[in-house]
Amino acid sequence: MKKLILSIILVIITGICTNAQYMPAIPQTTLLAAQEAVKNINKPSSEVVRVGIGTTNFGTYQYNDITIFGTGDTQIYDNKMLIGNYGANVNIRIAIKDGVFNIYTPESNEPEKIVGPIQITSNYGLLGIVGLKRAGKQALYHGAFELIKNSNNTFNIVNMVEVEEYLKGVVPNEMPVTFGLEALKAQSVAARNYVLSPRTKASPNYDVVDSVASQVYFGANTEKPLATQAVKETEGIVALYGWDLILAQYSSTAGGYTENYSNAFSDPKTKEFPSKEKPYLKAQPDIIGQEPLNTEEAASRYYKSKPDAYDIRSPYYRWEREWTPEEFKNSIQTTLPAQSATGFIKPTFYKGEQVGDIKEVRVNKRGNSGKIIEMEIVTSNKTYKIQKELVIRRLLTKNGKALPSANVVFENITDDNGNLILIKAYGGGFGHGVGMSQFGAGFMGNELHKPFDNILQHYYTGITLATKPVIISNDISQTSVEQKFYAPRKYAKIVIDNKYGVNNLKADINGHEKMFELPKEMFGHKRYAEIDISNYIHKGRNTIVFSAPELFGSSVNKGIRLYVELVEKNDDEYIW
Repeated sequence: MKKLILSIILVIITGICTNAQYMPAIPQTTLLAAQEAVKNINKPSSEVVRVGIGTTNFGTYQYNDITIFGTGDTQIYDNKMLIGNYGANVNIRIAIKDGVFNIYTPESNEPEKIVGPIQITSNYGLLGIVGLKRAGKQALYHGAFELIKNSNNTFNIVNMVEVEEYLKGVVPNEMPVTFGLEALKAQSVAARNYVLSPRTKASPNYDVVDSVASQVYFGANTEKPLATQAVKETEGIVALYGWDLILAQYSSTAGGYTENYSNAFSDPKTKEFPSKEKPYLKAQPDIIGQEPLNTEEAASRYYKSKPDAYDIRSPYYRWEREWTPEEFKNSIQTTLPAQSATGFIKPTFYKGEQVGDIKEVRVNKRGNSGKIIEMEIVTSNKTYKIQKELVIRRLLTKNGKALPSANVVFENITDDNGNLILIKAYGGGFGHGVGMSQFGAGFMGNELHKPFDNILQHYYTGITLATKPVIISNDISQTSVEQKFYAPRKYAKIVIDNKYGVNNLKADINGHEKMFELPKEMFGHKRYAEIDISNYIHKGRNTIVFSAPELFGSSVNKGIRLYVELVEKNDDEYIW
């Protein structure tokens, strides 16, 4: 098994101690030499992600006592210094007391006390935490663990794992494998985009968590062969808009019509709503010619019927809810305080206030999918204005459960005297409905036999499928860059931003060295260029090492940006 010893990057060193039960600390000079050697190996196609590991029910990410093991020989490091090597399946208890880690092993009478942080690896094996379950099974993980102290005498467990290995534990837990290979490939690209996109970290100690708060990552023991195939057959591929990785939003079921990002999400910093648009996250009907659903009449026709759509197989494609006025009142009496605290309900409702009798539920503004942007609840005390789909869903509960989506129309049913006696809701979809519909992707792949690129291009407007953009410069860490990617067809091109007028690009493509002269215009270099490399790659996995020889040794800090775009040729023309 190919293993990356992520925590200390010392696979060479750890390999010498596999037969010992204990090894003394490795000299710092040896450690630094190994680290320096590894620094010069770029692996942009499989970066390292730091994942916070929660308890079985995800109730907390803070621990004070755990027992770990490895399915292969297990190494423990104190701040990257090797302190012990143990056999496979040996339980090692680690507890924290007064800010110091205490390590207990079956052979020791007294704990080893170390300051940390602690790194843990397992040569040729997986790592586990005794009692930690995922999908009802013992959780196991690729990569390495790092235990990092918090200020409250607890520690975080961080799984440091290569992105491609991480995705194998994400994809089958975010999408059923019954949705088929092409849908799983689309999910792989979306999930890769998510984890590689710049973000505010979930914690100073890790990038993302392993729950729905980020992406569901259940580790190696939940991997499925078809999902692993999907990850491998999209290796290194992301969705770009221009030169940027897209925010590849996805949800279970769109209801037949996806929505603009701006109409579903607030700005994460300013809280502005509707937020700024993202041009690749546009409202998109499944059926060409479907009218926009931004009026009450159009939304009502659509969600009270069941027209053909890609996610028609979803149990949440259409749904209904109903409340008596008293049920509705009691429900929002409970949910209003917390949802009001989000700032998207006016006037603010404080705990202890009384809602009053429900008079009417009405919608003021909808998006193109019919998703509610703004609505009002009229009571005998006040009229409450509510914005944003997640707030609406969590506010309007039935039997304690949030609405499946905000793609919903309401009927206020009254008696002969005009008194409200029933509120009915007709809705479609499950989730925020922005970007890819997972049920829709399954239908497109399994029943329409669409390839994953067609699925992604339906849900994400104007995207390019390519490797992650990289920079080659005279900076010592960027003089050459390796990219690994899987080409589903034997066509690809290098897209280059040659802002500083570099003359040539060197590329070792699958072991064959090529030198490409970059194009010039009459009065200088052409800034943007494309190089067809279809004759040099093959269908399947490819490896390219890029460098620009003239940059090296230059005192001017300059470089070129590039990525490899997957294309399909038809009569010598690129068509996607």
